[in-house]
Amino acid sequence: MDNRVEVREFLTSRRAKITPERAGIPVAGQRRVPGLRRSEVAALAGMSVEYYAKLERGTLAGVSAGVLDAIARALHLDDAERAHLLRLAHEADGSNAILRTRRRPKQWTVRPSLQWSLDAITTAPAIVGNNRLDLLAANHLGRAMYSDHYSNTGGQPNFARFTFLDSAARRFYPDWDLAADMTVANLRTAAGKDPHDKGLHDLVGELSTRSDDFRRRWGAHNVRTHGTGVKHFHHHIVGGLELAYESMDLRAEPDLTMTLYTAEPGSPTEDALRLLASWAAHNQQHDHRL
Repeated sequence: MDNRVEVREFLTSRRAKITPERAGIPVAGQRRVPGLRRSEVAALAGMSVEYYAKLERGTLAGVSAGVLDAIARALHLDDAERAHLLRLAHEADGSNAILRTRRRPKQWTVRPSLQWSLDAITTAPAIVGNNRLDLLAANHLGRAMYSDHYSNTGGQPNFARFTFLDSAARRFYPDWDLAADMTVANLRTAAGKDPHDKGLHDLVGELSTRSDDFRRRWGAHNVRTHGTGVKHFHHHIVGGLELAYESMDLRAEPDLTMTLYTAEPGSPTEDALRLLASWAAHNQQHDHRL
């Protein structure tokens, strides 16, 4: 991915999202742009219009942390957007390379100890994924919860492909638009961490070609931190699930993330997870008989 293009489109898209009212700028007369003008961002950041225009054209190499912080404050960037801007700056001067993890073999296999750790979690779905949103490993309940993802793929399950290319996603995610927005923002964040990831390039190219919904969202340049929250699902066996999630980086493999889903004690979702575990155990016994 061209760093200068990424910088230009990211800063331009952030500027378009900030209204003058939100920035505290008086509005008079008709405006030709949806957000702030370059001159207004420059004034808020305490720099000349010429210098800010140079930065927005993609020239971030050698820019100081103080300047990046001033731009972030002027554009009201959240934590995920600030981190993304910093990574783009590091990529521009080459320092991002030292932060990248080593390339994994294409046929990555889960370590036995990692699978044992997942299997030790018996009352909650637990999964491991990478920055490209491949579903790499799961415990018993995790495989049961994401059974659609496993059943409709010829290879490694991938959340982005499922979301945009599989019709079952519209049922599985009751708020499909939110799920789609989050999926693309997660991939955008991954692209900022490692813009030279060929597997990610190929995935984005495939989805951009095959899905207008993906292509439109990718062009928005939104990023996010996938850490904690609540997600809603509709499983084809047990129905609605309202699950809190916690995502944790694996220290031994920092580009992999373990996500644990839990239900509120005493809630209908807790009962549904018990039913899901029973269904999964029955299916496993049936498979073993075949």
